[in-house]
Parts: sequence; C-alpha cells; structure tokens
Amino acid sequence: MFDLSRAEERCDALIALARRFGADAADAVAIGDMSEGVQVRLGALEDVERSESEAAGLRVFVGRRSASIHASDLSDAALTELAERAVAMARAAPEDPYAGLAPEELLAKGPFPALDLEDASEPSPQQLRAMAEEAEDAARAVAGVTNSEGGSAGFGRSVMALATSHGFSAGYGATSHSVSASVVAGQGGGMQRDYAWRQARHAGDLLSPADIGRMAGERAVARLNPGRLPSKAMPVILSPRVSNGIIGHLVGAMSGAAIARRSSFLLDRLDDTLFDTSIRILDVPHRPRGLRSRPFDGEGLPTAERALVEGGKVTGWLADSASARQLDIAPTGHASRGAGGGPGISVSNVHIAAGAQSPEELMADIADGVYITELFGHGVNGVTGDYSRGASGFRIVNGALAGAVAEFTIAGNLIDMFAAMIPANDLEMHRAMNAPTLRIDGMTIAGD
Repeated sequence: MFDLSRAEERCDALIALARRFGADAADAVAIGDMSEGVQVRLGALEDVERSESEAAGLRVFVGRRSASIHASDLSDAALTELAERAVAMARAAPEDPYAGLAPEELLAKGPFPALDLEDASEPSPQQLRAMAEEAEDAARAVAGVTNSEGGSAGFGRSVMALATSHGFSAGYGATSHSVSASVVAGQGGGMQRDYAWRQARHAGDLLSPADIGRMAGERAVARLNPGRLPSKAMPVILSPRVSNGIIGHLVGAMSGAAIARRSSFLLDRLDDTLFDTSIRILDVPHRPRGLRSRPFDGEGLPTAERALVEGGKVTGWLADSASARQLDIAPTGHASRGAGGGPGISVSNVHIAAGAQSPEELMADIADGVYITELFGHGVNGVTGDYSRGASGFRIVNGALAGAVAEFTIAGNLIDMFAAMIPANDLEMHRAMNAPTLRIDGMTIAGD
C-alpha cells in the first residue's frame, strides 16, 4: 500500500496533467487501503485474508462542463492517459450551471487538528487468530449456546489525499481494529442466532475479545422461545443497537442534494419544531479517534462541530458546493469523496445527546410495549417519511422486560416519530453514529 506522501504526490501530478491538457479547473483524490482478517469456527481456523488496493480519481472542469474518471493503475503513463481522457470527456459533457470546485476563499487552511486516527501497532496474523478464538470461545461458553458461525478479528490501514487546482493539497491516514462473534442457541426449529461486533481506531479502545464473545452468546440465548405480538399501537423502546438508525434517516433527509431534488420528507419544514426542544443531535468531525473523524471534507473545505438539531428544529441543510449553489446557501463542509465519481454528502461522528432518565425509568410506566433489539428490511420512504420495518426484541409488561418476541413489524411516520422521541441516559460512543435508548410512543405493531 502506498503511503501518504505518495498519495499526495499522485494527486498533485494529476492536477498538473489535467491543466496541461486544457482543464480550467480540477480536483484529484488518491486512496490506499490495506485490510487483514482471520476467521475461526468451532475452534478451527476457517479463513485468513489480506487485501491491498490503491485508486485515484480525477474531476475536471472545462467551463461549466465536467467529467470524473478513476483508475487503480497510478503509474505516470496511466495518470497521463487518465487526465487526457477526462478532459476530452468534459468537453463532450453537457453544461451544468452548478458545477465547479468549492469556493477558493473557503478552503481549509492548516495546521489541521490532531485526531489521533492512526495506531502505530499492527497485529500479526497469529495475534488476530488468538483474538478471534478468544471471542468465539467466550461465546460458546455461555450456557445455551449450541453452535457457532465463527469469531473474527481484523485490522486495516488507509490513507486519503485530496488536491485541487486552486490551492488545496492535504491528506490523512487512519487505522481500524475489529473483533466479532456470531453464535447459535437452542436446537432444531427453535434455534436463534445473534452476534456482537466492535470496531475502533486503536486496539486499546476495543472491548476485550472475551467480552465481545460473551455478549454475543448472551444475546443469542436471550432470544430463545420468542412469542408473538398482537397487532395494535403501543410504545416502542429502541435499544442502542438499533436506535442510531434514526440518525441515518434524518441525515439523508437533510442532504442538500435531496432538498434540491425536492425528494426529502423534510422539504419546507426547516422552520418547524420537529423534536422535543430538549433534544440535541450533534455532528463532531474532530473527535479524537472517531470512526468518521476528518480534518477536511471531500472538497477541501474545513469541518467543524455542528448541531444538526437544536431547540427542536433542524438547523439547516447539509451541502456540498454543487447543492449549495442550487439552494443559494453556503457549502457546509459535508462533502464526501471516494475515488470514483464526484462528491457526495455525508456527516462525520454524529450522536443524539443523552437524556435524563435511565432505560429502566423510561419504560417504567409502560403497561404493554416492546423493546426492539433488531430491525431488518428497508421499508423507509425518504420522500414521505413513511417507516415500516421488520423487528424482533422483547415484550414490555408493566414496566419490565417479559420474554423474547419476533416476527412483527413496526410502522409509523418519521415526522411523528421525531416528535415522540425521548432519549435515555445510556449513550455510548463506539460507533460512527451513536444514540442512547429511545422511547417512541404510538407506533403501530403488525403482529398476529
């Protein structure tokens, strides 16, 4: 895998080549990554894999015409051909009044914040195998676990560099450690499966493999002998395993591109009070060791902490330069970039701030409800906000968990769900998107 200096040099070379072939402006990105993983099952080694890749993408502008192209061959000859072809494609493209680089006066300036995204240590394949075995052994040791789908451990390292023809050039690196286990409890037709998985930038921030495995085993056993739910409206509690999905639906609807296309359920609701006024949802791109921390966005603009929801209202749209021009607003530093294609829109580390009540207090007055630990299916309409997903979890009776339940659907509308949402105080920060336990009253359950 090439290093950061090499990635930055390849970006600068692409910009120079694009200008030589006649581009009025250009930006280039170079990405390299390495990953290694080991999987075991029933105590035996099942798979060892390692992959390395590198790619570069070039976006060029000829007037208001643009084209994007990418390649995995980063030799001088390949980059020369890439740049020449990109400029030719741009000359043949239709004009786009919103096309262009980010405003030069808004570009990020160094020095950039120290985000501590790289772990100097790198585990050996033998160490990864030992971690995978420890996780699976702990999961299989839980009483009631009868089979295993395996334990795994992985490590990755990546670099990303970005350069533009109007003066931006920078990059950063990151590492990733992960451990998981997946096991089966019960026998025959009554078997239930569950898993546990953690990822961190630094190995020292992971739970121990034994804790991860034990969590997987306990979750699988807890799901045994599930009951069914009646079809009716009832309070729903979303566990932290699934509650962060609410953030993803909100962020997608806040995308400037979706607003410009008029394909968001938040359209024309910028001034509406959608949440309880106590709820805060924050985007924190400079969190040390954060899984989505970044010093600048995919167009070279600075990133900064921002409240996405404050005082019950969405604070504005998330825009790259193109959607900002369409909406006549300033770009917000939320452009994302891969090697292929132009910028998209994404957030960094996002969380819903913790509430005041414990999860137990949050469900104490629920006579009949459901605690959700798994959601599946993609029944969310980004245009209308209609929400319908398959679920499983535990029934709540008189304020306490009262046995596993499965094979039902929860449904509602995201606008109504936002208004009813109450967060608990159990926020943990180990995902890219984090949310505490959430209570949402009045959702429709489709069961028996």
